[in-house]
Amino acid sequence: MEHIQLTVRVNAPAQVVWEQITNWASQSDWMLGTKVTGEGNSIGGKIAAFTGIGPIGFLDTMEITRWEPPFRCDVLHTGRVVRGTGSFQVESIDQQTSNFIWIEDLDLPLGVIGLVGFKILRPFFVFGVQKSLEKFAKIASTNS
Repeated sequence: MEHIQLTVRVNAPAQVVWEQITNWASQSDWMLGTKVTGEGNSIGGKIAAFTGIGPIGFLDTMEITRWEPPFRCDVLHTGRVVRGTGSFQVESIDQQTSNFIWIEDLDLPLGVIGLVGFKILRPFFVFGVQKSLEKFAKIASTNS
């Protein structure tokens, strides 16, 4: 398993951050190279995220396994490429400020080849997700 945890400060109340982060389709506006669909708003809800350029990429399907508004949503990655768990967590700092925490525990495909490949790609992946979270923070801050 590969553990990734990133945090971004958002100038918005926890409820606003939660509403923005669980508006799955709007993630397409800030998540780099990804189109998200889903109606999940409870345990068992389904979400799908296609990451790529044009038709070249992969589909990340997820099922919600924990739903605790406005603070936590956990998912189980159920696709062929992305396996493992993820968590979206919102921490209230004060009435107008929150932290949004993105956590992934990924079960890499292809054994040793996948592990070595991810070690090479990890810095790029982390950079892309961090930039996406920073974009999310700006959007959520202006919508609060």
